[in-house]
Amino acid sequence: MTGNRAGSLAAEKNKSASGFGGRTVLSFESRRSSEIAILIENCGGRAMVAPATREVPASNGADVARFAGALLEGKLDLVIFLTGVGARALTRAMEPFCARDAFIAALSKVPVLARGPKPVAALKELGVPIRWNVPEPNTWREILRVLDENKVGLAGKPVAVQEYGIPSKDLVQGLRERGAEVLAVHVYDWALPEDVAPLRNAITALIAASVDVVLFTAAIQVHHLLQVAEEMSSRDALVAALRRITVASIGPVTSEALGEYGIPVTLEPTHPKMGFLVREAAEFKSAK
Repeated sequence: MTGNRAGSLAAEKNKSASGFGGRTVLSFESRRSSEIAILIENCGGRAMVAPATREVPASNGADVARFAGALLEGKLDLVIFLTGVGARALTRAMEPFCARDAFIAALSKVPVLARGPKPVAALKELGVPIRWNVPEPNTWREILRVLDENKVGLAGKPVAVQEYGIPSKDLVQGLRERGAEVLAVHVYDWALPEDVAPLRNAITALIAASVDVVLFTAAIQVHHLLQVAEEMSSRDALVAALRRITVASIGPVTSEALGEYGIPVTLEPTHPKMGFLVREAAEFKSAK
């Protein structure tokens, strides 16, 4: 190994050690649990990952049937995609109604708005043109701002919204206030993991002050965490514990969910991405 290479590795090791500094860092990430554990460890932390959610197909397929009819008959003036997972799930859900190529062809004739990089990537996989890409922090507020700034007339226009997990009430309300006829397309729900033991163990560790930093990457993680704590008769103790430690939130929507329970947010990253969240939380602890 060359001197420069050895020096680079040593510098990287020292940089990691000076991040979380061996502290226990808890994440509730599910889909990318392995990835966030590696990020935490690379930043000098001891990773504890307790998945708080799982995605399940929506029980009622009526939304998709209505969407399929409107899209294939050319009766939509705008389609809004909120998540990459939802875009892919909707593509699969359309299979009973038309061939994949027919779905892509019909969708390509409608102006499409994507809420950030994940739905953009999913739509690019399909080859669907994207008219508007919503900027960070990719919330419903930015969606409405993009439509307003581009003077997109919505009065009397049918607009489909691919929802995720829970209804997008603020976005739907904003669209309706602008005169849109909103067709919500609910393709998947969020449920608790089949095995909630890791989540229960995480709650116990938080209350016992065995966790130094907690990372939230989605609002639903907050709700599920408090739901399980309630079932354990530990909700108040959990909230008190979270008020004492560093709480890092991926962005405004997640921070609002934490605020609903009176849990203060220590920091949000400069960009609402997992890598930035972990790295900036490590930098914050290193500076303490």
